[in-house]
Amino acid sequence: MGLREISLTLPNRPGALAGVARALAKDRINLAAIGVDSTVSRGRVRLIVSDPDRAVKLLSSAGYKPEVREMMAVRLEDRSGSFLRVLETLAKAKVNVQSVAILIARESNQPVAALSDSDLTRARKVLQKAGFASPGAERPMSNADVLAGAPTIPGESVGLLL
Repeated sequence: MGLREISLTLPNRPGALAGVARALAKDRINLAAIGVDSTVSRGRVRLIVSDPDRAVKLLSSAGYKPEVREMMAVRLEDRSGSFLRVLETLAKAKVNVQSVAILIARESNQPVAALSDSDLTRARKVLQKAGFASPGAERPMSNADVLAGAPTIPGESVGLLL
């Protein structure tokens, strides 16, 4: 299985997100992408991590209720409109995008985005045919990947990425 996104609903209060980050960091699970959206009372957190199976077990045992969604990775050009081309390709094939995360660049310094949609199998075929798919980026992210993809980040800063 390729990339998977873990979603959690948290109370919107100080320290709620830190609790999730602490649990992942304690078990040395690396974070490749995070998205947070909140209302007055609740927050929705979306994570892409190095070991989703272990993260789900860990978060479940810590009292969270993680939901998992499969995603795929696509290569983008580093210029305006490149992600629009991906979206238009999927729309033309009548595939509905449900979730998007921009990942740390890992392929020839090209930006990589992860997405989930209503029919991932069909989306993968459509985007592979159009030259957007990035199977290499769907493997788990490690600190070595982060350092290789972003040489300006000092080694001691990697801990900030969990």
